[in-house]
Amino acid sequence: MSSEIKRREFIQASAAGSALLLGASALPVKRSCAANGMIVSPGCRKSKVKVAKIYMGDAKPMWPKAELDLKAEVERYEKEFAKLSQEMSDVEFVTNALASTPDEVKNLTDAMADADGVLAVQLSMRTMDELQAILAMGKPTVLFAAPYSGHEWVQYGALQKQKEGELFDCLLTSDCSQLATAIRPIRAIHHLREAKILNITSNELNEKYLQSIKDKFGTEIKRIDRDRIMAVYDSIPDADAKAEAKRWISEAEKVVEPDDDEIFRSCKLALAFEKLLNEEEATVATTDCYGTMYHQLPAFPCIGNTRLNDMGLGGICESDLSSAMTHILFQGLAGKPGFISDPTMDMSNQSIILAHCLGSTKMDGPEGERAPYKLRTIMERQEGAVPQVRMRVGQKVTQAILIGDNLIRYFTGEVIDAPDIDRGCRTKITVRVDGDADKLWREWQHGLHRVTCYGDITTDLKRFCRFKKIELINEA
Repeated sequence: MSSEIKRREFIQASAAGSALLLGASALPVKRSCAANGMIVSPGCRKSKVKVAKIYMGDAKPMWPKAELDLKAEVERYEKEFAKLSQEMSDVEFVTNALASTPDEVKNLTDAMADADGVLAVQLSMRTMDELQAILAMGKPTVLFAAPYSGHEWVQYGALQKQKEGELFDCLLTSDCSQLATAIRPIRAIHHLREAKILNITSNELNEKYLQSIKDKFGTEIKRIDRDRIMAVYDSIPDADAKAEAKRWISEAEKVVEPDDDEIFRSCKLALAFEKLLNEEEATVATTDCYGTMYHQLPAFPCIGNTRLNDMGLGGICESDLSSAMTHILFQGLAGKPGFISDPTMDMSNQSIILAHCLGSTKMDGPEGERAPYKLRTIMERQEGAVPQVRMRVGQKVTQAILIGDNLIRYFTGEVIDAPDIDRGCRTKITVRVDGDADKLWREWQHGLHRVTCYGDITTDLKRFCRFKKIELINEA
């Protein structure tokens, strides 16, 4: 019979916390995840990530030692989980059990019904039957196996190639911080399923694409017309918009071109975006700013997009639904926003320059430090108000795009410069490509936009793609 371990209570959500992220706001974003946790991302607005935690250990282990105390081993790991409570503050462990037989795993079936995935921890040798019982439940499963936990690791590679191992991956490591890493692909799956994207456009949406995304990920995409966003815009008190504009101006290194009225209207639209997301219980907004909404709104959406990204939600340019989906994926895997870019190559130093007029000031996530910014016009339009952000040189980055529902193209690199020149878009980073920069440009496909986040998240992407049966291609 499985012994159920008392669940740990993690930090609860604070709806007021969103106001702390960006200064006082009359329109706090509703959250159900920890406002002061390391992970704040679109999917956490509705419910926590549900994970079944199962410890696997033989009742009479011969290895790593004959007298192994399974309960003591569990307690040791529980202390490690306690150290990671902030990083897992958006996680609910729907089971927290020790299983020593396949039947004890099967007894957890009802409790695991709503789980997004399984985190299995191997304690001893002779646990393959328990693992097989877990995999039979058809949930994405990540196994943590420290050195000396057993010899079964020699079978894990072969298991992954079999049908029953399609949703299985493992971490063979003594680094217990990787217990939190194991959750990332499960979190991304949860967040995509709960995410709702609002596309502010007069165009009809591609119903076939919308249905494929809904079927594959659970993500809902809804069109918002001009009348709706204008009604929300008109409902924002001028006093709130003036206060928001004052904050953006006071925190900027410099206001170069935009006048106070342009910034005021941009900030009023920014508050309207937040209110609209709350009304729709949505997580991401994308605006057809260079299409049907060009000069149809009181301001360009750039400050509003940046503000949502900095809050751990999403503001996406140009009704780009592929970038919106990639942004949510990055938030789920890394807790960090994406920077959408129009790239240009510089083969003199094997680099690609990623440029777009708006940049997120919280590329480390909502709890990270704000990067310096100036308020500028949109470079090619010489109008509007955008934050020109100076990103961090020396930072590793991952760039990717989700194509349809079954392909992700990506590459990684290091930021070697943050150019401030009057060419291209306002916010720019020069990234030295890991791999073959020549191959990158010669084999470039699927449009211009890519989405960039801080950090090398290749391993997390691979696990996510494995679980969702998505082809992953390194473009470099």
